[in-house]
Amino acid sequence: MNSVILIGNLTTDVELRELGDEKRLAKFGLAVDRGGKDSETDFFRVSVWDRQAELCADYLAKGRKIGLEGRLRYSTWEDEGKKRSAVEVVAYRVEFLSGPAGSGAEVMPFEAAAAAAA
Repeated sequence: MNSVILIGNLTTDVELRELGDEKRLAKFGLAVDRGGKDSETDFFRVSVWDRQAELCADYLAKGRKIGLEGRLRYSTWEDEGKKRSAVEVVAYRVEFLSGPAGSGAEVMPFEAAAAAAA
């Protein structure tokens, strides 16, 4: 089973790329606090596809809080003769939570954003 659920804040603005007719890819960074007395933070790269990618690009920015469900994807490649690898989260559901503290940004869950955009 490959399933992940995360709640955190965007560390970057959303980068949206068009990869052909009706094929979109959004990428952004996500910081997730572990909690507890020695609270540490984990950082993830997140990818979102197609219509949901467009909604993320329209409504999210650095600092926004989100919840997501998805899976992990492991990639390997060579860079200047050195083997590299990375793990990223491929999100299939993104829930828009509160904005950054003091921003006054509205909370817009994915279902509401999808309905508004349809």
